[in-house]
Amino acid sequence: MRLSWIPVTVLANRTSVAWAGTPRSVTSVDTNERYVMLQAVVGDRRWLKRFCRRDSPCEVQLVCLHHAGGSAGMYRHWPQLLAPSIETIGVQLPGRADRFHEPPYTRMMPLVDDLVEVLRPLLDRPYAIYGVSMGSRVMWTLTHVLRDRNLPMPVRLYTACDPAPVHGTGSWRWEGRSDGLEGYVREMGGTPPAVLADQKLLAALLPTLDADLTVLSTNDFRPAVPLDVPIRAFAGTDDREASPQQMNDWRGETSARFDLDEVPGGHFFDPEGERQVTGAISRDLA
Repeated sequence: MRLSWIPVTVLANRTSVAWAGTPRSVTSVDTNERYVMLQAVVGDRRWLKRFCRRDSPCEVQLVCLHHAGGSAGMYRHWPQLLAPSIETIGVQLPGRADRFHEPPYTRMMPLVDDLVEVLRPLLDRPYAIYGVSMGSRVMWTLTHVLRDRNLPMPVRLYTACDPAPVHGTGSWRWEGRSDGLEGYVREMGGTPPAVLADQKLLAALLPTLDADLTVLSTNDFRPAVPLDVPIRAFAGTDDREASPQQMNDWRGETSARFDLDEVPGGHFFDPEGERQVTGAISRDLA
């Protein structure tokens, strides 16, 4: 079966890469008999990368949105971390991995409009949404649009590493830098050293990253009414982009329950941080 994602090791000569996490080889996934990556049976296979345990039914879908410059592959190992009843569905935006030759979005609403149609076939089953950094802001906008169109709503939202929308000032740390976008990438951390040392590979990453960041910097979405969906926020204790204090203000974006979990580390969670995040999600949804 042809896999729907391409790991960092395969991408080295042709595409952008996910920043966070340690690359896992194809062999380690292909030979793991307990897990299987399923081709999408609903929705668009370009967009949706479905992961589920082979040995148990999945009762709740967890739609996962990657960070700027990232890809759905960052979630391929989450079935090993989440409760067996949760199906991981990674969203692959164009401009990366197996969609490298498709132009990336540069505006939020066209992205969300298309994503609504891609996700529509999934909405007859319970689902939650997890978004990290840029993915969190896509999640928030998407959920408002789902409500406005009277479509089934998620049972819970999970935001990570993204300051609450109230902190939007119109100023962005990647804009107007003397060292350019490359300097921002190096400052943020999370990018493998091998990528930073390879100018050709870094040059392949930057256009997609630039498009993703433009989605954020041009987004002026300002809903008048908060959501009525429980939100759990995950904040890195040392995250300079989205401090726990800034993440705490997500409580103003919902009239339902809000929880804030502080995770040791910065803007990109390490394996222990990921275990804390997936553990909390499992306790909520299982």
